[in-house]
Amino acid sequence: MTDVLSKNVAELRSELDKGALSSTDLVKASLAKIDKLSSLNAFITICSEEALRDAKSADIELSESKKGANHEKPLLGIPVIVKDMILTHGVRTTAASKMLENFVPPYDATVTRKLRKAGAIIIGKSNLDEFAMGSSNENSFFGPVKNPWDLERVPGGSSGGSASAVAARIAPLALGTDTGGSIRQPAALTGIVGVKPTYGRVSRYGVVAFASSLDQVGSFGANTKDAAILTQVIAGHDKYDSTSVTDPIPDFVAACDKGISGLRIGIPKEYFIKGLNEEVEASVRAALAVLEKSGAKIVEISLPHTELALPVYYIIAPAEASSNLARYDGVRYGHRADKPEDLLDMYMRTRAEGFGDEVRRRMMIGAYVLSSGYYDAYYLRAQKVRALIAKDFSDAFSKECDVIACPASPTTAFKIGEKTSDPLTMYLSDVFTIPASLAGLPGMCVPRGFDSKGLPIGLQLIGRPFDEVTIFAAAQSYENETDWTKRLPLVAQ
Repeated sequence: MTDVLSKNVAELRSELDKGALSSTDLVKASLAKIDKLSSLNAFITICSEEALRDAKSADIELSESKKGANHEKPLLGIPVIVKDMILTHGVRTTAASKMLENFVPPYDATVTRKLRKAGAIIIGKSNLDEFAMGSSNENSFFGPVKNPWDLERVPGGSSGGSASAVAARIAPLALGTDTGGSIRQPAALTGIVGVKPTYGRVSRYGVVAFASSLDQVGSFGANTKDAAILTQVIAGHDKYDSTSVTDPIPDFVAACDKGISGLRIGIPKEYFIKGLNEEVEASVRAALAVLEKSGAKIVEISLPHTELALPVYYIIAPAEASSNLARYDGVRYGHRADKPEDLLDMYMRTRAEGFGDEVRRRMMIGAYVLSSGYYDAYYLRAQKVRALIAKDFSDAFSKECDVIACPASPTTAFKIGEKTSDPLTMYLSDVFTIPASLAGLPGMCVPRGFDSKGLPIGLQLIGRPFDEVTIFAAAQSYENETDWTKRLPLVAQ
């Protein structure tokens, strides 16, 4: 049954609908593989009982549909992983923090509810950097996640558990969140497809907040169409999220077959810089040649404020995090220090005990840039520069190109512990994903190949606001000409 986990969603859908495969057997295979690959540390909570119960219900529904009923559920009976930043009713949601170690949500996030409505079977909650703050998945209270291509290396972050599990074919699909690159960067480092939709395309209701003007839920899949199917399920307006838009949802799956004849693909010169690994650069440029052969036109563009994106992000995101995480005070829910001497002692010890080093570091930065006398100098100025970064993209899309292609990560996966002592070096891991996040644009990463160590390399595609259709078309056109999505790490075989 292990081999069935290497099949794509369309193949699984067909076998489930025909009765050639049961959801119960498929879920059992996923759960067995979680156990077999426990060394990846990809999960915080495994939903064995709930998943098997839901699989049994799915099998009944599938059986009834063969008698004439139409289930109309694209993910009926298919196992899906949910990042442990996303609320799941009755199932522990920790954000990989001691602060929420035992928190059980009383309701589902909107995206979780949509998964259930589509018939998906949630098999577990995946590990992540604490409160999604990190680029390596080493900041988790529950320990680091390992990359299935090399167990001594990181899978990227913060959605490293979801990425590692899909790369290892534990399940075909997973949800992640992306604030500054937390889907696209781990997708690059683990050799899978990761999609960050346009800010506002997917509801954030019920997602533990990190930086509210940047956070977005997105999809992981082993290939482009699988990621498109999951994105289709979770997209759409939500009355509970004032930032979600009412725009109609295009058919992302059909978009994959549009082709790219005449498509203008912009190559930003600012993304091919000192510090970019030579093998990564060569690989990405080779991908551009494939896209050109498929009918695209390659044009060089400039995004002149790119070098300011990293410092701007590390002012805005920590400021919003500092505000959002103020709610964890030991009073209402979450961790509380034992036997406090008074209210101030409870606040101080609760937060010192409940948050890890990286979270505390970012909250301190955020509190500083928002403080009296520094707000205008830092936070307000950063927001003005953010507008310039967004304008760079707007100008490029209006005058020169339809899609932007660039690296997703400056390097391949680095070794666990290699960068933990130098936060600034770690922050540079997101240098190519942060600009699109600041501009609220859709972006995705697709497998591009491997370096000389056998580690995956990712190609990032960035689109116009709410134009996920075009980046799905470009990604599928590239995938049609390559076989990178069919390569599996040894642990998945």
